Amino acid sequence: METQRPKVGIAIIIERNNKVLLGKRKGSHGEGSWAFPGGHLEFNESIEDCAKREVMEETGLTITNIRKDTFTNDIMKEENKHYITCFVRADCNNGEPKIMEPDKCEEWGWFDWNNLPNPLFIPLQNLLNESNPSKYLLLSIKKSKKTKKEKDYYSFENNKKAIEFLDE
Repeated sequence: METQRPKVGIAIIIERNNKVLLGKRKGSHGEGSWAFPGGHLEFNESIEDCAKREVMEETGLTITNIRKDTFTNDIMKEENKHYITCFVRADCNNGEPKIMEPDKCEEWGWFDWNNLPNPLFIPLQNLLNESNPSKYLLLSIKKSKKTKKEKDYYSFENNKKAIEFLDE
């Protein structure tokens, strides 16, 4: 019997105008859920090259300034899948995403971190629930230039997270 091992997925966080790019998955595990552009890391491929390739294949966009971020351990018991998802951040300053793989993606959209669509793909849920979601929210909040001490509430998959912050 062959030993099953997790696969490696790469998810690319692209932000523009305080919004993040998400696609609605179809034709694969997580169908109907919203996810960052991304896919499988190929043998002998760098994470950066994978990120560039996947974004181009899925959206037609060219990304730059790729930065490693964090990872999640994504166990999808119902689908008998297990992934380690490596998240990277990238810049994309022009162009709009196109549906390049209509059998895999229903639509692309730009969403505020504090108003993400539902349902979210398991790796994105895990990112927000396990990997210090305040890091992503604070980046978005700071970009919106709030100036006083405030308490904001954000809901992800019916989980309320309260974040207090002071702008620097």
